[in-house]
Amino acid sequence: MVRRVFFSFHFDRDHWRANQVRNSWLTQDDRESAGYIDAADWESLKRQGDDAIKRWINDQMKGTSVTAVLIGKETYNRDWVEYEIKKSWKEGNGIVGIRVHNLEDKDGRTDSRGKNPLSNIYIEETGRKKFFDDIFNTYRWKRDSGYDNLGDWVEEAAQIAGR
Repeated sequence: MVRRVFFSFHFDRDHWRANQVRNSWLTQDDRESAGYIDAADWESLKRQGDDAIKRWINDQMKGTSVTAVLIGKETYNRDWVEYEIKKSWKEGNGIVGIRVHNLEDKDGRTDSRGKNPLSNIYIEETGRKKFFDDIFNTYRWKRDSGYDNLGDWVEEAAQIAGR
């Protein structure tokens, strides 16, 4: 089965790291990605305002079954990442967190670990908060051999969401 994955991340800080993960995903024939934009297009989109960004996100999520939240140092408090996670849940997507802070940026630098945005978002079930990091798994790209295991993580997230 072809899985189409939406990649959610802090663009300004982590786009280089995100591209490494996305490119590893696309090495297999049965995989597609969404939610990736180059720097020039992102700047143009930001100038168009929040409604344009929401439309772009919503359009990119169509046809996806899983959202991979790529977690860097400052991903935790990014409004668009939060929007993408909540939208993913609303659309029934599986979600997987992937820590990417140990991947090198374009200058060969790694970053420090940031908080998990999945620990900040919750649903209410029978009057109790159930945080997304209790529903969906988070992995470390390097330690957990992301290049070899991303397909399994995506499939697991889809199954958790019933997809």
